[in-house]
Formats: sequence, C-alpha cells, structure tokens
Amino acid sequence: MNPVLLDTDILTYYLKGDQNVVQKLKAYLERFPRLNTSLITKYEILSGLEHKKASRQITEFELFLSTSCNVLNITAASIKISAKEYGRLRRKGIVIGNSDILIAGIALSNNMRLATNNEKHFKHIHNLHIENWKK
Repeated sequence: MNPVLLDTDILTYYLKGDQNVVQKLKAYLERFPRLNTSLITKYEILSGLEHKKASRQITEFELFLSTSCNVLNITAASIKISAKEYGRLRRKGIVIGNSDILIAGIALSNNMRLATNNEKHFKHIHNLHIENWKK
C-alpha cells in the first residue's frame, strides 16, 4: 500500500472534526508514522486563515504540520508531470486549477495516492489514484 497525500479539502475537513475523515486518518496512522500534505495545501489553508485573521488557528495549524505531517514541496519531477498533464488536459478542453495540477504532480512524483473530496477535478489526471476520505 502506497502512502497518501492529503489534499486541501480533506485536511480542512479533518481540522474541522469531520468524523469520516477523522476515522480514515486514524486508520492511516496505524500503518504510517506521519501524514503527508503538500506545500500548496499549506499555502491554501494558511491564506484562508490569514484572510480571516485567525491567528490562533494559524498557530495551531502550523504546530499540527510540524508535529504530524511531512510537507512535500514542488520539485523538478513534479513540475514536469504537472506541465504534461496541464497540456494534455487543455488539448482536450479540460481546465483544472493550477493548484490542483501541482498537487497531483507532487502526489505522482512521490508515488502517492491522493486523498480528496474533489474527484471532479482530479479524476482527469492520468495514473493518479484517488481515495475519497469524505465518503
């Protein structure tokens, strides 16, 4: 079983206490020592918290990341994958946000599945294995 990269929506559901996501995350941590998320997800969550001026939540989120998560960065390999998928999808007339394409590239370049509730966008990415932890 490959590790999982948590998409922004799943991590947000977890932080809000969604029971389906909490249970799946606990089961995951029985097999793996840490969670995985991306620098893109970190940005998306922090930018939303900054917009709300939620300083306590920002501190809690940063502590959670430092103690429980591997935060994976964009690499040359992930950018290459993301760029190829972007081009392929655009030629087909399918438009997906840059953040989602970058997150998919990070998951694929690290041989990870993606835990997301955003199946609508990610289902178009070649070779990306999706798990919906919200359901």
